[in-house]
Amino acid sequence: MASSSSCNYDVFLSFRGVDTRASFTCHLYDSLFERKKIRTFIDDEELRQGDAISPVLLNAIQGSKISLIIFSKDYASSKWCLNELVKILECKNTNGQIVIPVFYNVSPSDVRHQTGIFGDGFDKLEQQFKEKPEIVQKWRYALRETSHLAGHESTKFRHDAQLVNKIVEDILKKLEKITVSTDSSNGLVGLNSRIEQIKPFLCMDLSDTVQIVGIWGMGGIGKTTLATAIFNQFSSEFEGRCFMSDVRRNSETGGGLEHLQKQMLSTILSEKLEVAGPNIPQFTKERVRRMKVLIVLDDVNKVGQLEGLIGGLDQYGPGSRIVVTTRDKGVLEKFGVEEEKIYGVNGLEFDEAFELFCNFAFEENHCPEDLNWHSRRVVWYATSNPLVLKVLGSSLCLKRKSHWENVLDDLNRICESEIHDIYDILKISFNELIPREKSMFLDIACFFEGEDKDILMRILDDSESYALGVLIDKSLITISHNCLQMHDLLQEMGRQIVRQESQKEPGKRSRLWDPKEIRRVLKHNKGTDAIEGIFMDLSKIEGINLDSRAFTNMSNLRMLKFYVPKFLGMIIEEKLEDSKVQLPDGIDYLPKNLRYLHWYKYPLRTLPSNFKPKNIVELSLRFSKVEQIWEGKKVSFVLILKHQIFFL
Repeated sequence: MASSSSCNYDVFLSFRGVDTRASFTCHLYDSLFERKKIRTFIDDEELRQGDAISPVLLNAIQGSKISLIIFSKDYASSKWCLNELVKILECKNTNGQIVIPVFYNVSPSDVRHQTGIFGDGFDKLEQQFKEKPEIVQKWRYALRETSHLAGHESTKFRHDAQLVNKIVEDILKKLEKITVSTDSSNGLVGLNSRIEQIKPFLCMDLSDTVQIVGIWGMGGIGKTTLATAIFNQFSSEFEGRCFMSDVRRNSETGGGLEHLQKQMLSTILSEKLEVAGPNIPQFTKERVRRMKVLIVLDDVNKVGQLEGLIGGLDQYGPGSRIVVTTRDKGVLEKFGVEEEKIYGVNGLEFDEAFELFCNFAFEENHCPEDLNWHSRRVVWYATSNPLVLKVLGSSLCLKRKSHWENVLDDLNRICESEIHDIYDILKISFNELIPREKSMFLDIACFFEGEDKDILMRILDDSESYALGVLIDKSLITISHNCLQMHDLLQEMGRQIVRQESQKEPGKRSRLWDPKEIRRVLKHNKGTDAIEGIFMDLSKIEGINLDSRAFTNMSNLRMLKFYVPKFLGMIIEEKLEDSKVQLPDGIDYLPKNLRYLHWYKYPLRTLPSNFKPKNIVELSLRFSKVEQIWEGKKVSFVLILKHQIFFL
């Protein structure tokens, strides 16, 4: 079938509105879209004009992974329904689209032969189109072919709720198989064999016990990829499911473990928990204890995270499975995970590593003869680590042989040294970037990983926007749901690069993100013109009084952000009476190079009178005391002020 990336919808609903729109179809749509978040297309009656399918409906059918046809008593009396059916069958035959019929108070036999109450409507329509027998014949063929497909008959269920649940379960399983199939063909070499190896650890045939399984290995080795594949393949077999990504980082930001636990339970129960304080109501715990659940906790680095999020295995229903990925085997052992339940992820076999490297270096699974030796040397140096293979392969793609030889010289020098790590190898790709590309990579590593791509794009000037595509092509970043994502090894490498700009004096580095270091630099006026960006999480400091000339020496400052995490912002933005960053003597200067200024609860009524905002593109002063921005000529920028957005 068509790739999932080309599909706009998961499910297209074909039904007769007068029969089921306000009853069965309404409940089915609610379960699919509202509860399970399955992208479902349901048509508007106003779209149905004339005899032909409207372009909107046509695109929706072609852009769906699954078509669900609800055959009801008057379905065959509608020319629009039958035309939809013909198109759906065409998509099935040409694109491999999945088609699921639902026989709602009609039998498959009546649909197949156009008999009974189902046939009455078709007979009337046939009379209307007696001058166009070829159209009627297409309709008959479509009804006959679809009636033979595996589907659901309402007469086999006690009530509609049971039928809806079965249909939703069926659709989830089919969608997840599509995802697994797509993922498996997306350059994930060696994944299927690892899935087969870990299946015995899960003991899926034991339905009366709760099992916890650890996936352990070095960074970049593929733990998250494997856990994701496991989740996609098996999640449809559980009543509740939750994949908690990046537990290590997320537990240290926002609301910490308390927030993550509520988020996990909300996902399992498919509802938002309105719970104040750290204690989860006993009734909520009882509901989860009655459910068979699948939980994946990805990138755990402390046993306290497991204790806070999982608790005891007796808190989950029989048949539940918990999967934990970590770089530290000791975390699993301290939590009591049995040795035989810990799957160690090794590097790829050489042939697998070679194929993966070729996928990125040559965009196919083999390499040209003249680069065969060079490719094998690169794979050997990369120690079969999938992340390293991906980054090096993308870096070498379409490059001359002389460039390959230079990279091999660098790899040889690194691997011959007594002390080296994976960052040294990954840094080869960073060193190949031109200054503007390096700057964007470091901005993302220090400030924008996990943020909306559009925020970064607004801050860039036109000459820098191309660099994002370069970083994507080199596999240094990815974009998922419009968010910037970077592997934590690459992020840590970027932050190491910035720290090495000045080991002992943070004020001489280009980017500052550590609240303690920022507080020290600002409090003692240690800033310099080396600083380009400061992002400080206010939830991690007690408070600070700044000198009026705190930013005087930071002439190259492009980005300044004093913020609270999104989750905490919702909780404390009204309760926090004053800013944690105070200016008792006012502020004399803000750099003219500022493009992005985000100051949560800015404490003054005005910005500096000498501030010339010719470069500013976004200004956010939420819950501030500001009354006047500045005097003089207005510029084009986004002003976010006390929840209101103005374009000036």
